[in-house]
Amino acid sequence: MTSEDMDLLAAVCRARAGLKVDVDKTYVVESRLSPLARREGFDSIEALIASLRAKREERLIWAVVEALTFNETSFFRDRDVFAHLRDTVLPTLSKARRDQPIRIWSAACSTGQEVYSLAMASGDSRDVEPGAKFEFFGSDLSERCLEKAQSGLYTQFEIQRGLPIRQLVKHFANQDDTWEISPRIRQLVRWKRINLLSDLSSLGKFDVILLRHVLDGMEPRLHGRLIENMAARLADDGVLVLSPGDQLTGGAATLFEASDTAGVFIRRSADQAEAAA
Repeated sequence: MTSEDMDLLAAVCRARAGLKVDVDKTYVVESRLSPLARREGFDSIEALIASLRAKREERLIWAVVEALTFNETSFFRDRDVFAHLRDTVLPTLSKARRDQPIRIWSAACSTGQEVYSLAMASGDSRDVEPGAKFEFFGSDLSERCLEKAQSGLYTQFEIQRGLPIRQLVKHFANQDDTWEISPRIRQLVRWKRINLLSDLSSLGKFDVILLRHVLDGMEPRLHGRLIENMAARLADDGVLVLSPGDQLTGGAATLFEASDTAGVFIRRSADQAEAAA
């Protein structure tokens, strides 16, 4: 691919979803676009890009954006975070919400391992109030990722990456070369394709939002806008879960208070945010 091709791809991904494409890593882009080119019937990546440039077909544009989205995930990634959610966050929310459901959204959920992990963890939390209700939502930009997440089918490699043996025995059944999560857990989660930079007001409010390993793959200038979008969808005492290494800066930092667990932030009320500004 030429430098002009890489610049075009970077511009398309930035404009549509705020994604950051490293124009120096041609090999990474080629490895992700090769399967797409074959599925779309093109003889080469160059032919795919030529069609993209000439026709500007929306369906193909979004297929390219989805192919270049970073979709790395695993079960119970960063164990300390999930332990904190299970043992502290969910019990606290269950006491505060009483008979109201606790709404949890895994934004940019990829193939669903993290939202399934939290659904499993919610049943293991000994301090959650009896009768507490949970509603789990998973969203991603990629339809292919959401299809896999909704199927609940994972390879042996995916299962081995982070899933405790106790959870495997309790919640999964072996199917030939794959593992299927139990219908009970799968049916707890609802799925939807969402662009996180779009208008999210129709989603309502959530008590917990997981936005993990997302900021690194987005244009830095859009970080503040994305965090503000998430804050607007959180209850006043809601919890935002980022990657352990993520930091909040600028105006976004006034909206949240850091917890004792890296990457977990508590939403400040409007009065608290104003005082912190």
